[in-house]
Amino acid sequence: MTDGDFKKTRVDEALRRKKMRRIFFVLLIILLAVILTAGVFWYGKRRQKNLPGQFLAEQGREHVGLEHVFSYNSNPPTSGPHFSKEAEWGVYKEELADRTVIHNLEHGGIWISYKPDISEEIRKKLESFYDEWGRKIIVTPRSQNDSDIALAAWNRLDKFSASEYSDERVDKFIRAFRNKGPEFVP
Repeated sequence: MTDGDFKKTRVDEALRRKKMRRIFFVLLIILLAVILTAGVFWYGKRRQKNLPGQFLAEQGREHVGLEHVFSYNSNPPTSGPHFSKEAEWGVYKEELADRTVIHNLEHGGIWISYKPDISEEIRKKLESFYDEWGRKIIVTPRSQNDSDIALAAWNRLDKFSASEYSDERVDKFIRAFRNKGPEFVP
């Protein structure tokens, strides 16, 4: 082996080691990306399971008029075609049109609705959440409810009977979804 061959072998060996380090580095980056992606996916799924209520598929955010007829995927609705003007935040003694309140949900609001024949004690407790949280809360009677109480946010719904009522349940729902609509309006 000549001196030139020896140097060429050393250079080739150094280039091979450099190429192997590069391959190792790329594989390490890919492995870390896969682990990070899996971790984020797992955390998101786990977090979803710990959130109150039921997730419902979005049905759009189109602004419509009175002539528009649409069948929603939940009772009360949590998304879908709605009026272009939202309701004022607050406590209402009369029912509001679903298509009005959906706009409030789009802005990150929480809709607390109850059957009109619910006890005055529970009605007052539900109304007190507006006093506590203020903006982004609407409390209304709703005769079309298929449960005594319904908590609605954008794509999220928790329905229960008066006997299942607890302040903690309502508070947990509000904490989880208030200001989480697709349009943030302060």
